Amino acid sequence: MASLQEPEIQFAQKLASNEKSIRTKAIKKLRKYINVRSQKATGGFTGDELLKLWKGLFYCLWMQDKPLLQEELSHQISTLIHSFHDIDGQFLYLESFLQTFKREWTGIDRLRMDKFFQLVRFMFRQTFEMLKKKNWENSVVARFLELLMTQLLQSSSAAPIGLQFHFLDLYMTELAAVGSAELTADQNLMFIEPFCRTAAKTKDLTLFRAICNSIFSTIIDQAPFAIEDLMKELKAAEDSDSGQASEEDDEDQIKEKTSKPLSKKRTGKQINEESDTELPCDDDDIVPVLQFDYVGLADKLFELASRSSTPSQNRQRLYKIIKVLRDLSEGIFPQDEYPEEVSTDEDDEMFGSRKRMKRGGGEKNVP
Repeated sequence: MASLQEPEIQFAQKLASNEKSIRTKAIKKLRKYINVRSQKATGGFTGDELLKLWKGLFYCLWMQDKPLLQEELSHQISTLIHSFHDIDGQFLYLESFLQTFKREWTGIDRLRMDKFFQLVRFMFRQTFEMLKKKNWENSVVARFLELLMTQLLQSSSAAPIGLQFHFLDLYMTELAAVGSAELTADQNLMFIEPFCRTAAKTKDLTLFRAICNSIFSTIIDQAPFAIEDLMKELKAAEDSDSGQASEEDDEDQIKEKTSKPLSKKRTGKQINEESDTELPCDDDDIVPVLQFDYVGLADKLFELASRSSTPSQNRQRLYKIIKVLRDLSEGIFPQDEYPEEVSTDEDDEMFGSRKRMKRGGGEKNVP
């Protein structure tokens, strides 16, 4: 009976209560509890304690009806990561979340799945916000990526395929929404390196195709918009220049720009810098895009794909992606239809056909 007195068990019981008022109070008290406890030098949480809390949080959302209330609750749960005052606690909160969802995923019924999809998206959005607050420090980002590998991408992770699919679908979108205005091409390559490594060694063809469609195809599809933004930024810089720079200076400027992040997000709304208010935008379909060094990405994929340990089927498809990336680096964009030597496999979801993509909301351009 002593274990029932543990604060984490008490919170879990209240979070999973049938009464909404009890759940609401429990969430508020939990935020304060995490905030106060994580400030103490010896007050860090253990993995077992956070797993107990996450079980309560999982069933707190399970009990919540009505979409708007579900969205608000998902926001409250995901932002709890910022209540931890140390990076260890924040990563342990994320890890406990992933472990809980891997355990509970197959038991979620169809009618409840949407709200759990939403919580997964919100959790990654707030995790990227946490990395942003850490100024995208390499060591912190590396720790995050290693967590993704061990909990979601490795064959030993035991992650349900549905959870992997949803994670892959949201990853690029949420990273761009939070970091497109700051992240450089080199940093973006670091963020997708786990997917490159997984694609080169996995024997799970379903996971391999999901990575190709959700990660590599997104990069290729968004290339025209990323380059368009870069050229607009360069033109703006030229217009503000005195015109005295030499041709060599111009070339140096272009090289420098390709290693820097885009100056603004491609969002559906524009920001009034003086009043910090949102102004309506003519194109509501515009979304943030990430900038990539296509040669660097092609080289990374070639290094991995050419290893003897890479399954031959993976290697063949990765070589096709590499060719498209090298073309992009030379300003050659994929056409609506590929020549026969590029793809002759009707069952190849990655390269069998190409659909036109509307900026921000239409079908993807899948080469």
